[in-house]
Parts: sequence; structure tokens; C-alpha cells
Amino acid sequence: MKPKIGYWMLSAFPVRTDMKWLDRFKYAVNGIRQLLEKDSHFALHTGFGLIAVMAGAIIGIDRVEWLFILSAVFFVLVAEAFNTALETAVDLAEPGRHPLAGAAKDMAAGGVLLSSIYAASVGLIVFIPYLI
Repeated sequence: MKPKIGYWMLSAFPVRTDMKWLDRFKYAVNGIRQLLEKDSHFALHTGFGLIAVMAGAIIGIDRVEWLFILSAVFFVLVAEAFNTALETAVDLAEPGRHPLAGAAKDMAAGGVLLSSIYAASVGLIVFIPYLI
């Protein structure tokens, strides 16, 4: 029997079917826990995000403003999580100093900086009118 068209693409990336959905969720929660415990930048960004959420609740921002605030907070957290994962993988693959490893880490850190600038801009645009 011939395999279906495109089957070769799936066989290159085997999927574990023995893992339950709850196990996958448990690994994701464990990853977030590790980020909070071991990455001071992720913890710092989480703290700033909580401050923004508390400020929004106190001030009483509207639904659209909540969408912007929450998307900005989570954008920074996701960027920091990817940055930390990339740095960890690069350190595993290249424990010593290498220009390409350093460039990859710098680019990932630049992504976090860009997301933080976006979040700060959103925060200023949303909160300044309430404070004036």
C-alpha cells in the first residue's frame, strides 16, 4: 500500500501518541514554573504585568484597553520565554563562546526589548489620559 501524499512530512516529525493531554499541560505549567523560578527577567516582566493589570482594574479601563494591556503583557512574557528557551538551547549546543551563538542570543534579547518598548508604549497610551 502506498502512503498518502505528504505522509513523509509527518514521519519526519514523529508525534508521541502515548502522552495524555493532561501530561502535556503539566509539562507546559512546569516550564512556566521554571521560568518564574530561574529567570529573574521573566519574574520581573511578570511583576510589571501584574502592576499593569492592577492599575487597569483600579482605574477602570474599558474592554478595548484591556485587550491592548493584556496583549502587551503576554507579548512580553512570550518573548521572554522564547528568549530564555533559545539561550538555554544555545548554551547546551555551544557551552563556550562563539560569535554565532552570541549573535543568536543578542537577537533574541533584541526581540524582548522590542516587545517591552511596545508594552511600555501601550501602557502610556492607555494610562496617561486617566492620570491627566
